[in-house]
Formats: sequence, structure tokens, C-alpha cells
Amino acid sequence: MADWLAAYRLRWKRRRLLARAIHKRHELVGVLDRTNSIEAEDVLCFAVVRNESVRLPWFLEHHRRLGVAHFLIVDNDSDDGTDAVLAAQPDVSLWRTGAGYKASRFGVDWVNWLLARYGHGHWCLTLDADETLVYPYWDTRDLRALTAWLDGQGRAMLGAMMLDIYPKGPVGAQSYLAGDDPFTVLEWFDPGNYSVQVQQPMGNLWLQGGPRARAFFSDDPRRAPTLNKVPLVRWNRRFAYVNSTHSLLPPRLNHIYETDGGEAPSGLLLHSKFLNVAVARAGEEKMRGEHFSNSALYDSYYDAVAADPDLWCAASRRLTGWRGMEALGLMSRGGWV
Repeated sequence: MADWLAAYRLRWKRRRLLARAIHKRHELVGVLDRTNSIEAEDVLCFAVVRNESVRLPWFLEHHRRLGVAHFLIVDNDSDDGTDAVLAAQPDVSLWRTGAGYKASRFGVDWVNWLLARYGHGHWCLTLDADETLVYPYWDTRDLRALTAWLDGQGRAMLGAMMLDIYPKGPVGAQSYLAGDDPFTVLEWFDPGNYSVQVQQPMGNLWLQGGPRARAFFSDDPRRAPTLNKVPLVRWNRRFAYVNSTHSLLPPRLNHIYETDGGEAPSGLLLHSKFLNVAVARAGEEKMRGEHFSNSALYDSYYDAVAADPDLWCAASRRLTGWRGMEALGLMSRGGWV
């Protein structure tokens, strides 16, 4: 396909996605609007959540410490007290919807609207409640320092690999209390067995592997979850996420890698999916059928999680600090010193 034709089609795709987001805004009902407290240089965090009252206290506290000034969150019909947890936070603006998660392109339409409405000109972090952002020097340099450096480098985004962290022993046997650091319970990860390719026409990465690929999709690894994300972006109202935060438009924002032998800066999204609550929730998610385009194809995955698996293996590596992750090639400073 000619380059001009591909660019033309992607431009219209982006416009269609933004039009969807504008239409889908009517599904959101404001619960608490504290957005008038947002200041010009604030780093913002956007999320869609459902029944995450257990994870949210840690999620909020960790990202506050990183420097997030305000959280803009959509509650997708929770019934476990998630709304009360969020309403009690002075730095949260909250919307609620009972509309279908899958019908909103897995929440992306709602997030695209909020990003366009409130994120323009801000560095915006878009996450799931089971994702914890870390990056080189995260323990000593906050997001304001990182984003100032990215601005100086002319980089409008930071890519991150989603790294599944799991316990040693059956998933459901590990106790966890809301507010605790989940990575004192989840301590292990797969250091290798990852594959990556560049997808066209958007130039986004497609990264797969890790414990879910080897434990649940070994017979058909191409169905394994996608692990590459672009969660941190200097947002413009003309931007749009395409497929979760795996890819976005315009396509230059997907170029989170170098092609000249150098290294781009990158972080990690530590994925706390395999807390003990995952076992009970697997059956619920299977019944709802809201998390995959063809949910029936993933029934065996939900059944395997509900069976309380032990994901640890002889090759598993214990979670260490960011320098250990960089030494394994899972994140990079990319020149940030």
C-alpha cells in the first residue's frame, strides 16, 4: 500500500475513534467532578475500573508518590464498594456507567473522551487498576522529573512492557489486604520467553510471552495477551488510543523504540493480576464475557485461572529493583542519567 494511502486511512481512523468517544460520553454519569483543581503542569492519571476496591488503595498511593496530581476514573458498575473508596479521595474525579465494557471498545472510548476533554496539554498516564508503573530511577525521581526530561528530548511518550508478577504456590493461597504492597505477595516473574515484532501500518510493537503465554496459551501462543503499552503520553485532544494502550494514533506515538541501534527510554507496568482475588473473579469474568472480542475462545483460560494454578517454574526470577530489570533488558534508561 502506498505510504500516502496508509496515512490517509489512519487519519480517518483517528477521526472515527474521536467521533466514537464524543458519542460515548453520553454513557458517563458524573459522580464527583473535582477537575477544577487541575493545574497547568499537573500529571494526570486515567483509568476504567470495575470491582477494584481491594487494589485501588495501593494503586492510588503508589502513583501519588510518583507525582500524579489528579485521577480521572470511570467506575463501570462496581458493586463491591469501589465507588466509596474513590469518592473518599480528594484527588479523584469520578464518573459511573452501566454501559457495556466490550461495546465501549473495552473502555477505550470512555478514556479517549476524558483524555480529549481534560488531558490536552498534560502528561497523561492511562492504566488499569492492576498495573503499577515503574521506570528507571522511579524510587528517587518522580514523574515531573521524568516528563521534563522527555520534553527536553522531544519525546511525547514513554513505552512500557507489562510484566506479569506471580506468587510461588497456588495463586489463591496467598493472602492480601487492601492497601498493602502487592509485590510483597507477588514476587516472581518470567525473565525471558518473550517475542516481539513491529506491526504495520501503525508501527506499533506486538510483544507476547511470560507466564500467561506458557501456562495458558502454549498450544496457540499467538492468542496470548499483548504486553506492550504506551501508558504515558503528552496528550493532545487530536490523539486517540486504538487498542487499549497497546497502540494509538497518530502512528508516530507508537515509535517507542529506536531503529538505529540505540535504546529508547522505557518503563515497566508490574501486573498484579495474580493476587488471590483472581481465582474467584475468573468465573465472573467468564460469565460476563466482556474482556475479549470473541470471549468463547478464552473460556479455557478463565477455567485455568479458576483452577488456582501455580505459575512458578524453575526459570522464574524474583522481583528486584529497577536496575535488575534493566540488566535483563526489560526496561531502559535510554540516555536518562
